Amino acid sequence: MSNGTFLIPKPQNEPVLSYAPGTPEREALKAELRRQSENKIAIPLIIGGQEIYTERRINVVMPHKHNHVLAESCQAGEKELKQAIEASLAAKESWEMMPWEHRSAIFLRAAELFAGKYHALICVATMLGQSKVAFQAEIDAPCALADHLRFDAYFMDQIYRQQPGNSPGVWNRLSYRPLEGFVLAIAPFNFTSISCNLCIAPAMAGNTILWKPSSTAILSNYYMMKVLIEAGLPAGVINFVPSSGSDISRYVVTNPNMGGFHFTGSTDVFSSVWRQIGENIKNYYSYPRIVGETGGKGFIFAHKSADIQALVPAMIRGAFEYQGQKCSAHSRSFIPASLWPDLKELLLTETAKLKTGDVQDFRNFASAVIDKNSFDQLKGYIDDARASPDAEV
Repeated sequence: MSNGTFLIPKPQNEPVLSYAPGTPEREALKAELRRQSENKIAIPLIIGGQEIYTERRINVVMPHKHNHVLAESCQAGEKELKQAIEASLAAKESWEMMPWEHRSAIFLRAAELFAGKYHALICVATMLGQSKVAFQAEIDAPCALADHLRFDAYFMDQIYRQQPGNSPGVWNRLSYRPLEGFVLAIAPFNFTSISCNLCIAPAMAGNTILWKPSSTAILSNYYMMKVLIEAGLPAGVINFVPSSGSDISRYVVTNPNMGGFHFTGSTDVFSSVWRQIGENIKNYYSYPRIVGETGGKGFIFAHKSADIQALVPAMIRGAFEYQGQKCSAHSRSFIPASLWPDLKELLLTETAKLKTGDVQDFRNFASAVIDKNSFDQLKGYIDDARASPDAEV
């Protein structure tokens, strides 16, 4: 056993590359865009460190060019999900007994790989698989991804240092331990970095994970899993199981060994899983910890003294970057009547200049929404607004 107090270095945010014309990162990105566009791959499940190929598969497509298939992704069913639960439980003891600084070192190594060796790979997978333009993909993955890994390790160190007060002659000590059982992580499509962080945050603290990626973000999530393995993640700590929500609900959420549920996504899905956990509460070996982040309505509230030259770009970027598919997106504004005439004119002028299209054209500001369901839902809102006597479009 090592005798020493170990300090995780205080992180700095990963610098964002510009991809300006003539820069080496732009050329590297273009080369990787060509490579991934031209090479269709098969994506397996990864359970207990083993790649598993199933007959049931779905196509992974470019949302902005949805007849272009990037990959075929294997899907886990009852057999594979139960196998993943067994693998996570088998890996649990050795993983939680590993010194915390050793666990942290694996993820800090992964951060270096994402920021360096696999920078273009993970950025392009996010661009093509989730229709993010280069700048949006860059700030998400690899930059925010590396930041999550580094800051998770740093703040876990801070948490472990928190100890209770002592009284005379008494030394109170607190030891932190992981949850009982496994943690189910259900990831969103809109942030590659969040998809990974839903797994690494509990895993770093000694938990083992079942990772269900979003069906519309499987490509980038698969590459992240591969990088984590290269960084030294032991077999079974994180099990990569693309699958249907109904199978997850039927075979994983109801499993008595589920000790935690980590989620980012829609309010409806989170509510349904929370309800299901409550209905099954007597069947679990421990009370599952439930952590979730869901959607909301972000707004801008402008004061009459606001500078519209600053306000308009903030409104446009907040509303339309990554097609508005962010929990932080600006979706409504409260504008003083005194500002509205001038602001409206500038807002319409600047919005009309936005270019949309293929993410491989670096002149585009935005691209496609994630899938047809999203498109139809958004178009429905627009049609409702046009038909409403209470709205002016």
